[in-house]
Amino acid sequence: MSDRLHRFLFEHADVRGEVVQLDDAFAEIVRRTDHEPAVVRLIGEGLAAVALLAATLKYPCALTLQLQARGPLTLLLVQAASDGSLRAMAHARQPVPDDAPLDAQASDGTLAITIEPESGGERYQGVVDLAGGSLSAALEHYFRESEQLLTRVWLSAREDHAAGMLIQRLPASEVAGGDADAWSRAEQLAATITGHELRELAPGEVIRRLFHEEDIRLFDPMPFRFRCRCSRERVAAMLQGLGEQEMREILEEQGQVEVHCDFCNEPYRFDAVDIEALFTDPAVRSPDSGESH
Repeated sequence: MSDRLHRFLFEHADVRGEVVQLDDAFAEIVRRTDHEPAVVRLIGEGLAAVALLAATLKYPCALTLQLQARGPLTLLLVQAASDGSLRAMAHARQPVPDDAPLDAQASDGTLAITIEPESGGERYQGVVDLAGGSLSAALEHYFRESEQLLTRVWLSAREDHAAGMLIQRLPASEVAGGDADAWSRAEQLAATITGHELRELAPGEVIRRLFHEEDIRLFDPMPFRFRCRCSRERVAAMLQGLGEQEMREILEEQGQVEVHCDFCNEPYRFDAVDIEALFTDPAVRSPDSGESH
């Protein structure tokens, strides 16, 4: 089944892992954009990355991966929520070289991981420089610097298929018993995976082929899907924040105010009646005045 993340654990050892494949969500996000192949692949890798990262968290939250750089790619922003929803956006100021190292695609860049608890608790953010020439290498750098956890990440995206795998060494306090060589074996075995295998083989088959000699515990798969959190109400609130004068100037020049969501490209149009309603106190609005539509 597509758009599923499969978690696994080495029994009596210090290793856990995940394999994710995203087909429908990736394809839907790409369908709504007009990016060149190099940017599409980075979006696919970013989607697989946030799915892997979100599944490692122990409490409901929203997780954001943000890559900012001087160019050619200037922004990659990918988000995952605990309900399995995914969305992504990217900006480039000039053509992004295909199959080039990440530091050539996004020069002088930084990678930020932001975690926002759904309960409203303290927000966490870790920021690292891009390192290693790929998004997977940058994520490994993030785990070393911000989490102090030995972590390996593999990401691959082509056409409508995005996939990823993560293995992580657990803190010693979380391990009952002990297999001192488990992490070394897991790392060596996982490193034999190819991007094609990661995208095309079922996650269970990937795990079986790599670790068939290990005592593995599999967990129920976690579903993911594309869902944008934009809405007409949120766009209206944003327009109110820009101010009445600016909205009326746009109306006079263009006849309507049109906003496209950066994530899903959904258009939101506000005519003169809509703008009047946004900036009219409901307490004094006449009964027959127009409402947003």
